Amino acid sequence: MMKLHRTPFQTILHNMFTVLEEVDGRFAFPTIAAVAKMKPDLVKMIVDEGHEVASHGYNHVRYPTLTSQERERDLRLSLQVFKKLGIDVNGFRAPYDNYTDDMPELIEQTGLIWDGGFGYRAEHREKTHFFHADISEQKSRVTYIPLNIQSDDRLIDTMGLNPQEVTKTLNTEVSNAAKTNGVIMFDLHPIRMGQPEYVGCLRDVTQHALGLGAWCTTPTEAVKYWEAHRRWKGDSKFCLLLTGDIDNWVFSDYLRRILWRRRIG
Repeated sequence: MMKLHRTPFQTILHNMFTVLEEVDGRFAFPTIAAVAKMKPDLVKMIVDEGHEVASHGYNHVRYPTLTSQERERDLRLSLQVFKKLGIDVNGFRAPYDNYTDDMPELIEQTGLIWDGGFGYRAEHREKTHFFHADISEQKSRVTYIPLNIQSDDRLIDTMGLNPQEVTKTLNTEVSNAAKTNGVIMFDLHPIRMGQPEYVGCLRDVTQHALGLGAWCTTPTEAVKYWEAHRRWKGDSKFCLLLTGDIDNWVFSDYLRRILWRRRIG
C-alpha cells in the first residue's frame, strides 16, 4: 500500500475520470466518512465529474465486531458527515463487505436506496438481478445489488494478474452478465485501478460492455430507473456498475485507523 500511495489520490481520480470520459462510463465511490472530511474537495470533485459518492461507514472497521448500537452509530455518523459536506448519498457498502444478519433492518431506517455489499454474501453472490431483503416478513424498500467475486484485491494482489489479464478476466464476467439481461457490479478500488498501469482496464472493460449493449451508469440512477420501468434505460440489454471503495487518501490514514481501533478496544 505504501508503494501505491506514492501516486497522489488526486492523480488517481484524474486518471479514472479521463479514461471513463472516453467511453461515457460512470463510477461509484463508497467512501469512509472520516476520510472524506479530511479532503472534502476531492469528494466534491467526484460528484462534479458526474460520478457518485456512497457511504462506506464512518470508520473502516468490521461491522460484525461491533455491537448493534455501535454499527448504527457508525453508519448514521457517516451519513451526517456527508450531509454536512453537501454530498447527496443514496448508497452504502460496509467495510470489508462484512455484514451481520440484522444489517438490512438498520439500512432500511436510513433513507438510503441501495446497498452494494450485502450482495457479496455467499447466498446472494450468484444473483443476476437487483433483489430485496426480507425484513419482518416484508420486502425491503432498499434495493440490494449482487457483488461480483472478481475484485482488484483478488485479481492483482492474490492472483498477481497483469493489466491485460485483469481486463480479460473482467470482460469474461461482463460477457456472462450480458446473457442474463441483469446487472453486474464490480468492486475495483481506486488505489489500484487508478494507477497508470491499470487504469486503462476500466476503459477497456466499459468499452467491451457497451459493445454488448450495456448501460454503464451509477447505482443510484440504475436503481431508480429499474424500479420505475423494470427495464434498462435506452432498452440496454444489461447494466454494468463500476464501483470502488475509498478507504484512505494517504498511507498515514492506515495509522489513524489503528489508533481508532485501540481507542475503542
